[in-house]
Amino acid sequence: MMATTTTFASPMALWGLVPIALLVARALWRRRQRREPVFGFSSLEAIASLPRTFWARFHWLPEALRFAALTLLVIAIARPQIPSPPVPGETEGIDIVLAMDTSGSMQAADFQPNDRMFVAKKAIQEFIRTRTSDRVGLVVFAGEAASWSPLTLDYALVAQLLDEVSVGMLPDGTAIGSAIATSLNRLRRSDAKSRVVVLLTDGDNNSGAISPVKAAEMAKELGVRVYTVLIGRGGPVPFPTGKDIFGRVLMQTRRVPVNPELLRTIAQTTGGESYEASDAKELDARLSDVLDELERTRHQDIAQARPAAELFPYVVMGALLLLMLEGVLRITRLARFP
Repeated sequence: MMATTTTFASPMALWGLVPIALLVARALWRRRQRREPVFGFSSLEAIASLPRTFWARFHWLPEALRFAALTLLVIAIARPQIPSPPVPGETEGIDIVLAMDTSGSMQAADFQPNDRMFVAKKAIQEFIRTRTSDRVGLVVFAGEAASWSPLTLDYALVAQLLDEVSVGMLPDGTAIGSAIATSLNRLRRSDAKSRVVVLLTDGDNNSGAISPVKAAEMAKELGVRVYTVLIGRGGPVPFPTGKDIFGRVLMQTRRVPVNPELLRTIAQTTGGESYEASDAKELDARLSDVLDELERTRHQDIAQARPAAELFPYVVMGALLLLMLEGVLRITRLARFP
């Protein structure tokens, strides 16, 4: 069982306990200093021999009950609270924009027997399939960026639109900054507690009107985390150049510049994570890592979103009961002579 800690919404109100403590100290001092009897008797011998009753020993109780009631009222004004734990099964949706690179380098055939585009689309489809309460949107980019699917819970629609994504659908290049900026435009009006961009690219930024670092700073200001996934490896990689007369794919080695440091900078600036995947299996694992991070974010947001349980009604009720008990004792067992 988790230990619960009581907090106060208005702790400054607890300063009200100071005058109560002074009143209690004054009452105790007066009782010790009191020497003169309330009634005058010619002789105390007649009552000195009488046994002291049980209730007479508690003559101080009504005043103590009043001080206790005042103490509880001050505590009630301070609004004691207990943080509520998350309700099992409760979900909190996350808005996710997947930004997918469609530049020419995504045709690289180092993910044998398939190219990077095929493997990336398959991994994203699996990523989407595991979502249940998160809205997912899709941005594609190469030399420029375009919003391809709005944020939606219709995962079948996103998967269908993803099937239509291909290399060459946009001017060639790698505009990482533009991809992030377009993704942020999709998330700008989102009211979700968590908003993230998952950027999948296989190259370095070489196009676009906005720098990746500036785009990352914009994401940070908006409270959007960016998770980056570098697909493939840099250096010489095989590229298809056509087919021979027998239908076999012809390959040519090309160099693909990569910049993992830039992707790490983007992720760190926004509070996200940066991953690298050099084959299909590793790409699936990296997207699983992203999912794990999103689930941790979800649980944190749920815990913060749960309202605290207010205790002040019970404290006020206790104070009223003490005052009622004081009143009953003053007119019955502990009544005083006028």
